Amino acid sequence: MAQTSYAYPPTHMPNPVAVVGPHFVAPYPVDLTIVRKLLSLSDGNFVVTDVNGSVMFKVKSKHLSLRDRRVLLDAAGNPILSFQKKLLTVHNRWVVFRGDSSDAKDIIFTAKQSSLIQFKTSIDVFLGFNEKENVCDYKVKGSWFDRSCTIYAGETTTIVAQMHKKHTVQSIALGKDTFSVTVYPNVDYAFIVALVVILHEINEEKNDTE
Repeated sequence: MAQTSYAYPPTHMPNPVAVVGPHFVAPYPVDLTIVRKLLSLSDGNFVVTDVNGSVMFKVKSKHLSLRDRRVLLDAAGNPILSFQKKLLTVHNRWVVFRGDSSDAKDIIFTAKQSSLIQFKTSIDVFLGFNEKENVCDYKVKGSWFDRSCTIYAGETTTIVAQMHKKHTVQSIALGKDTFSVTVYPNVDYAFIVALVVILHEINEEKNDTE
């Protein structure tokens, strides 16, 4: 993966934080391009590439049960994470498991809307060991509609990643929604991709109910 020069805020993570795995953590900023296919689900909902255009991840849907389920795959098609919406919850909660598991012992983190009434989306993220959930470990603030969000470490001003829309005529013509994510140094970029997917799912459901 090519290293890019990027002026990031001084409030970046000083030590590596491997939520999914240490091999997804880099000591420099990682720029990703995420393409959401609007018209076709044959090759997955999302494709994630690096700055050179090489595929890093894909997200596919599974409709084998009553639960909505998504799987994050690496470039070789191996499952890294599984996303599952928790049924009958007030705050639109998603649970993320290691690999293709759905076992409670394999929970890596959960994410839920901070409040029911929101003009812009705010998502609280709790790592697996944070069972009391008194304070969130990460927070997502932004809007999928605007294709813009910032991810913070807990209730701090420490930015771990930012997402913004890439406006290209080609993307619109091809029926694709393209945006970029900058993952700051020492931050698990597979974890950040998972949060972006959850942000999308929560906003899709919110739009469907309006």
